[in-house]
Amino acid sequence: MKALRVLNNNVVLALDKQGQEVILTGRGIGFGSRQGKPVDPTLIKRVFVPADGHDPGHLAEALALISEDVLRAVVIALGEAGIEGRESTRPTLVVAVADHVAGALDRAARGIVVEYPLSAEVQTLYATEYAQAQLLLRAINERVVPKLEASEATALTLHLVNAGFVSGDLSFTYTMTGVIQQMLAVVRERYGLDVSQDSIGAARFITHVRYLFARIQQHRQLKGHESTIGKGIRQHYPEATHTAQQLATIVELRLGQQLSEDEVSYLALHVARMTVETDDAAV
Repeated sequence: MKALRVLNNNVVLALDKQGQEVILTGRGIGFGSRQGKPVDPTLIKRVFVPADGHDPGHLAEALALISEDVLRAVVIALGEAGIEGRESTRPTLVVAVADHVAGALDRAARGIVVEYPLSAEVQTLYATEYAQAQLLLRAINERVVPKLEASEATALTLHLVNAGFVSGDLSFTYTMTGVIQQMLAVVRERYGLDVSQDSIGAARFITHVRYLFARIQQHRQLKGHESTIGKGIRQHYPEATHTAQQLATIVELRLGQQLSEDEVSYLALHVARMTVETDDAAV
């Protein structure tokens, strides 16, 4: 691999054999690297391949601001938490988590404790990622000093959730969390449903809405080829469809995106499923 730019002693932007820009990290890798010259392969510890349209140069600059020790701790911890592989194909996750950990370590060293207001919502809405975040935090704490507070699992969860979206901006994930809470509140009040993570219907609904948000962000809402099925759902579940239209209004007000008829129909289907599950439990 040939060096394009040396960011610091531990980070180099380079070209691989296919002519693709990659980010190389390793202690001291930047010392002997020169633009246009091959990088010493014995010094390469990690190879990050930017994806999803992210600028390799910007990612390399972000990595250069993170100490090698923190970066190493995060990469190893991601692997131990069962999230291995993403560091090469989705380096934005490593950058986001490592940057957060670096800031959290600085706060911990100064005795500053942050309480995250979305803690309860995160544990309910993103139960799978929260469990992963707890494992990730435990693995990170085995390699850093001072140890991070247990509350940091909430922030790490949001980063794991955010990794599923095109944007690296956590604001979208924060907004999504608030919107899902609003949507569940409407369903709970209208039908008196249990919306805890132990409810299968609620869990399915949350998963569906998360994919809906991903489609919204990628401008790929369901429409056209699903219209016949969608029409059938609306005809079969009129009350659930009315509720789904209310939920669509919330999405439009919060995100400025109008949902297609088919997206509304599938929301109605999941609302109806939650209703059926509650009725069955009451029998």
